[in-house]
Amino acid sequence: MRFRLTPRETSFYDMFAASADNLVTGSKLLMELLGADPSARAEIAERMRAAEHAGDDATHAILHQLNASFITPFDREDIYRLAGGLDDIMDFMEEAVDLVVLYQLEELPKGVEQQIEVLHRAAELTAEAMPHLRTLDHLPEYWIEVNRLENQADQIHRKLLAHLFNGKYDAIEVMKLKQVVDVLEEAADAFEHVANTIETIAVKES
Repeated sequence: MRFRLTPRETSFYDMFAASADNLVTGSKLLMELLGADPSARAEIAERMRAAEHAGDDATHAILHQLNASFITPFDREDIYRLAGGLDDIMDFMEEAVDLVVLYQLEELPKGVEQQIEVLHRAAELTAEAMPHLRTLDHLPEYWIEVNRLENQADQIHRKLLAHLFNGKYDAIEVMKLKQVVDVLEEAADAFEHVANTIETIAVKES
């Protein structure tokens, strides 16, 4: 790691950790949605909206601190990218839950649970990785595993699409369900983008 003579603003580490912890909350709500009766989904969606608002607040706090700090722990553009990437993940998860409720989907296709399991594991890994930003230790294992999970998510997504277009669903139902599985895939992609940002930071700071 490069030696620095100037002090750095360290509150970013705690704020990134809080933002990532919130993703675990969001992924747990996705898992809860899977097993919930349709009549209970609106309440879960309300809690997901609260989590999404908390994520927005965390992002705004990071950007406010960024604007107020003369010395930052790593490049400003990387701080901005990391904050935005974490925020994107929560937005996609919240959107998926909202679509399920708005479209009044009675049953989700088999395979969605695998998508959500991948997202939950990626959220856990991301939350576990954030404290290591201080020292940059043990991070390669994190981004390698998240990249592997994203590849797995791609395979699950393709299988889901094949299932949706096998002729067993009517056209309107296919459109609704496809939107949900596509948004979940975007969340998996966003986890990979965050991992790539972490890797970029580690390379620059090493």
